[in-house]
Amino acid sequence: MSEDILMDIKRDYVLSKIRSGERIDGRKFDEFRPIEVKTNIIEKAEGSALIKLGNTQVIVGVKMQIGEPFPDTPDMGIIITNAELVPLASPTFEPGPPDENSIELARVVDRGIRESEAIDLRKLCIEEGEKVWIIFIDIHALDDDGNLMDASSIAAISALMNTVVPASKFEVGDDFNLPVNDIPISVTSLIVDDKLIVDPSRDEMSVGNNLFTITSNKESNIVAMQKSGSYLLDEEKFYELLDLSVSKAKEIREILINQLKGGENGEN
Repeated sequence: MSEDILMDIKRDYVLSKIRSGERIDGRKFDEFRPIEVKTNIIEKAEGSALIKLGNTQVIVGVKMQIGEPFPDTPDMGIIITNAELVPLASPTFEPGPPDENSIELARVVDRGIRESEAIDLRKLCIEEGEKVWIIFIDIHALDDDGNLMDASSIAAISALMNTVVPASKFEVGDDFNLPVNDIPISVTSLIVDDKLIVDPSRDEMSVGNNLFTITSNKESNIVAMQKSGSYLLDEEKFYELLDLSVSKAKEIREILINQLKGGENGEN
């Protein structure tokens, strides 16, 4: 039996389950897979986190360097986010420079952090117009079983929350914790007919790429949105999606906070 036929069979099975009100793994439509967080796992990084979202795994490392600020924000630090989708993580990933998927992933994670003002960038100014701290956020997908977007978002903010700015290493003062003011959480939903399915697995993604990612902050304000796929949502369904995304973000944020408080040194 050819691979294309097998994919069609899988797609038809997933679609039939969804249309009958079920998911192939038994979850409710608004249910995330289990989340496991481990921090401080990269010794040479200023901050790091490994996230398991079901079988999806993402690791994020944070490095800090000193550089010149942007001309229009002379008193603010800089955030630079990159994502790497290595072939070992998924048969759909190819070697080479970042493709549109990795660029989109990095952009959405970066936007959520930036627009929520999760980091107080003014506290990262060393000398206005001359020296500021630059935050490098590096996202690496280890295993893609669906919904890399939310896994990467959770991993990035988890890594930032345990980042220590190495001021003594650069002889510009004492080390201090990165000033994190918010915990933005993205929630990605798969749109199938009139149904909203949060945290889609890779098998569920076989029915199509109609995705909507909504990032909200701790005040339940929406700070970023990303739509993928060619589909339309009526006003009622759109507001249902907004409410669902904010509600699930609250749950994920609470899970994350509880796990980060639960242990140290990679034992969260």
